[in-house]
Amino acid sequence: MELSTYRRHPGILRVLAVLLPLLVSAALNPILDLVPQSAAALVLVLFVVAAAATGDRLAGVLAAASAAVGFDFFLTQPYFQLRIDNVEDIELAILLLLVGLAVSELASWGIRQSAAATEQAGFVQGVLEAADLAAGSTNALDGLERVAESIKRVLGVERVTYEYGDHDAGAAVIQRDGSIRVQAKTIDVARTGLPIGPDGYTTIPVVERGAEVGYFRITTSADVRPSRDALRVALLLASQWSLRPLPKPREVRTR
Repeated sequence: MELSTYRRHPGILRVLAVLLPLLVSAALNPILDLVPQSAAALVLVLFVVAAAATGDRLAGVLAAASAAVGFDFFLTQPYFQLRIDNVEDIELAILLLLVGLAVSELASWGIRQSAAATEQAGFVQGVLEAADLAAGSTNALDGLERVAESIKRVLGVERVTYEYGDHDAGAAVIQRDGSIRVQAKTIDVARTGLPIGPDGYTTIPVVERGAEVGYFRITTSADVRPSRDALRVALLLASQWSLRPLPKPREVRTR
């Protein structure tokens, strides 16, 4: 199962974050004569790092706590009891927990920073696309396809096409402030994500002289939760088509 699958199903990831350190601790117990406790603790830290590297902070915290419990139960005397008699072992168990928590937080922070940088790069590219279209440096048909592809990239969805005419009254519509509404109700995209197809989709209307002439149809089959900034960039890209003539319906190529 790929990492992206675990991210879409955080419950599975968190269960593994709890179980794996415990299983590894149990596996190390029979070979404690060959593996020092400090080395065993470092092995457990690796699993904490692996859990934290997924970007799920809670998974990292659970892995750190599980590693500390596994170390106590399987790797310190008295074995198979949640009790430590040796002061040095107590210090090592506490250090393991603290290091695990610190590593988890640092990994989560690094992943968030990387994701933010990638998102900002996509925004800049989207703004450049919008400026290019506004300047009329590409023909309408190719520009339409480029806008659809740019919106797809900025939002991280599977498919964006341009449709002529009015969008369905029950469709989700991206607003100027980056919010999304279905009729008069605002959707909390951060909590629920974009509507999922095939029946659910999100639209960006294209208006010419006060009337809707078409819309960009955004569909996805996965849980996608773009930020408001991403939605506003997508709206900026689509809005360029209200500034210039659109190609005829039969000329439009969509993907």
